[in-house]
Amino acid sequence: MKVLITGGGGFIGFRLANTLLKRGTLANAEGKQTPITQITLLDIAFPPQTDPRLKCVTGDLTDKGLLAELMGGDTASVFHLASIVSGGAEADFDLGYKVNLEGGRALLETCRKQARPPRYVFASSCAAFGGDLPKILDDSTTPNPQTSYGAQKVCCEYLTTDYNRKGFIDGRSLRLPTISVRAGKPNLAASSFASGIIREPLAGVVSPCPVSLETSVWLLSPAKVVEAFIHAHDLPSSAWGTNRVVNLPGITSSVKDMVDALRKIAGDKVANLVEWKPDARIQGIVNTWPVRFVTERALKLGFTADSDMETIIRDYIREQGIKV
Repeated sequence: MKVLITGGGGFIGFRLANTLLKRGTLANAEGKQTPITQITLLDIAFPPQTDPRLKCVTGDLTDKGLLAELMGGDTASVFHLASIVSGGAEADFDLGYKVNLEGGRALLETCRKQARPPRYVFASSCAAFGGDLPKILDDSTTPNPQTSYGAQKVCCEYLTTDYNRKGFIDGRSLRLPTISVRAGKPNLAASSFASGIIREPLAGVVSPCPVSLETSVWLLSPAKVVEAFIHAHDLPSSAWGTNRVVNLPGITSSVKDMVDALRKIAGDKVANLVEWKPDARIQGIVNTWPVRFVTERALKLGFTADSDMETIIRDYIREQGIKV
């Protein structure tokens, strides 16, 4: 079985790839677990790797010739994670639409040319929602994005559903919460602070927080989101029906909750490395995002959330080998 992961050099994409390598199999079109023979990662840069089943390709998601070369005619599974992140897409309108929308369409067109419709898992976002929202969103809440990034994600959700309807792919879209704690360096995502205020202090580095203590976000850990991608892929097509989009479960945590959990685990010296540096642009973007969901459909489909922020932080500390 051949697998393609776009955005495969990023923290989540590379973690997904390595999880798949350890797992060794994915469900094929008939639902039978089938050995993975090759995983191709498409991105602009990659961490070091040695597994011969992993093929890292530097390139442009909008390059249709490259996509055709990478997928050949026999790619069975596609995980589409590549995107210009929220803050970047808002700052550069043209680049956001080129990569996030045109790149998504180019990938779907390449999938259309495969010998058999591939299983296609798209990483959407809870940024699909915005505007005048209810206090608690549920599966019936209509997307109304208030950022370019959110709009691009919703457009790709509809494309995924339509290409699925036409039989070109077996598609499923996951609306991801903010992912925390991400290892590595800060990025241009408006949500980057949700990892930075944990990651940097644990490394002994000051972390400027651009939003207020009262700001809340809908969160999911890296381990749970990778688990969700694989679970979404392996669910039979019949489980999805005509609704190919799901809001993933998560937890609601305020910045204060995060810092309090960090303080409980690592002490005052570490927690006091979080400094408040208000950024009206970031605060404005984050304020458009929903923070509370009832995710009945996701839970019925077997997706799961983390228990609490303290568990997320302790898992990160354990994975990174940090001493506190």
